[in-house]
Amino acid sequence: MNANFDVCIEACLKCIEACNVCYHACLKEENIGMVRRCIELDRECAEICTLAVNSMQRSSKFVLKICELCASICEECAEECKKHDHRHCIDCAKACSYCAEACRKMIA
Repeated sequence: MNANFDVCIEACLKCIEACNVCYHACLKEENIGMVRRCIELDRECAEICTLAVNSMQRSSKFVLKICELCASICEECAEECKKHDHRHCIDCAKACSYCAEACRKMIA
């Protein structure tokens, strides 16, 4: 593995944590309908980040494709989270944006 792998793995791990925090906090919101898409994307994002970490750690031949998909999902999750002013959504948006950037560097 190289430095880009290490940075990307760390970004993915932070993104997983932020998405999980956001997911659980959104489930407790009074008007859950307003954050439904955020909840869905938090799950998708955490799952693809987990797959990306696993693929990088085992040097999968699909790592670049997985990182490309991970970046796309992270970007979409970040955009959705930016629509909400909850602290957990703001933090999640930042983590997702950083992860997307790290994944894009992996595939560059």
